[in-house]
Amino acid sequence: MSLNSATPSSWKDLPRQYFQRELLPLLADLRLAIVLLLAIALFSISGTVIEQGQSLAFYQENYPESPALFGFLTWKVILAAGLDHVYRTWWFLALLILFGSSLIACTFTRQFPTLKAAQKWSYYSQPRQFEKLAMSAEVDAATLDGLEPLLRRKGYRLFREGDRLYARKGLVGRIGPIIVHASMILVLLGSIWGAMTGFFAQEMIPSGETFTIQNIFDAGPWAAPQIPKDWSVRVNRFWIDYTPEGNIDQFYSDLSVLDAAGQEVKRKTIHVNEPLRYRGVTLYQADWAIAAVRVQINNSPILQIPMGQLDTGGAGRLWGTWLPTKPDLSEGVSLIAKDLKGTVLVYDQDGQLISTVRAGMATEVNGVRLTIAELVGSTGLQIKADPGIPIVYTGFGLLMISVLMSYVSHSQVWALQQGKTLYVGGRTNRAQVAFEREVLDMLDALSAAPHPATAEA
Repeated sequence: MSLNSATPSSWKDLPRQYFQRELLPLLADLRLAIVLLLAIALFSISGTVIEQGQSLAFYQENYPESPALFGFLTWKVILAAGLDHVYRTWWFLALLILFGSSLIACTFTRQFPTLKAAQKWSYYSQPRQFEKLAMSAEVDAATLDGLEPLLRRKGYRLFREGDRLYARKGLVGRIGPIIVHASMILVLLGSIWGAMTGFFAQEMIPSGETFTIQNIFDAGPWAAPQIPKDWSVRVNRFWIDYTPEGNIDQFYSDLSVLDAAGQEVKRKTIHVNEPLRYRGVTLYQADWAIAAVRVQINNSPILQIPMGQLDTGGAGRLWGTWLPTKPDLSEGVSLIAKDLKGTVLVYDQDGQLISTVRAGMATEVNGVRLTIAELVGSTGLQIKADPGIPIVYTGFGLLMISVLMSYVSHSQVWALQQGKTLYVGGRTNRAQVAFEREVLDMLDALSAAPHPATAEA
């Protein structure tokens, strides 16, 4: 048909024809699905290797322009390509959508027709029809009546019409691949929904303080409803358990969730791998720090002096502060701590160590008595919300079930009675050796069964 002779109705059919003849086969192509899957895996690896949701200073420090990692990977490349938030970039979401479209196309163009073909069958009425089967045999002095109970014991569903019989089992094996695709699509949908509606935040909160989630490092465009606005969290206490050798064994945070009126609605002590969950938001124990030191000078009230983390050039974690010992700030000492065990190092203005004090103890410095009451710890929390997780978990659950279903063999058996000869044949889509052994066992049982005429005699 030429373009000039095309009718208006044919023009309307062009998009549908293009979709059915060109686009749908392309999407259903296995090679395209493999390329997309490899691309998704590659970028997922990059999102695991490259730290996600960090500050600009972090990337500038760890991925400098000179020397560039692998000769090209710098902080500018990472930020320009969105590698600092891979799972929320438009191109990664586009890959997921395209891969999901490929699975859907494959399901409708291949899996559903395969299932439909497996449900269709017809009786064999001529002996020559058995020749095209992978396995066939002729059994003398055997009947369909003798074959039926053997097939039933093997779990076959029987259909019989006169001297013709058809039996099948394992149709669920044809349904399995469809559910595999459906479960993978669920996983993709959950991932996309989580990327669009979830958020990731970090908070460093001293013991005894209450906070609302504010330091959000990464959030989807539809994440606003997930960010808590009517509840807050109080850090009742933070502490660390140490091993006898002095190493950190575990750190804990006793947290309370408070409603808008400040009333406690949930309380839990969290530690690594044991988070607090509330209204779809999960708070993980991730880090710790020393927030302040509480001191007393002579008989003064106890003062809480903030401490900051010192730059040690990678030699370990230290926190320090400067404490004046005279009202005019003309003299003072530096206090250094490396953990929450309660030991504080005291240095004079010349940088000389003058004392080591434990919590509850006192020392004389610059003519005053300095008492260390306690070190105040801060808990480092990672806070996440991912509404897509239930969808992803459902998809993975279905995937495990459907993979097991896919291993079930779809086996078919035909039989035809002509006189005293029974023609039997069958085929299966997998486990060919096991199927042949099963059929041979049934044929042996038929041959060993007493002939009706012999039984009457």
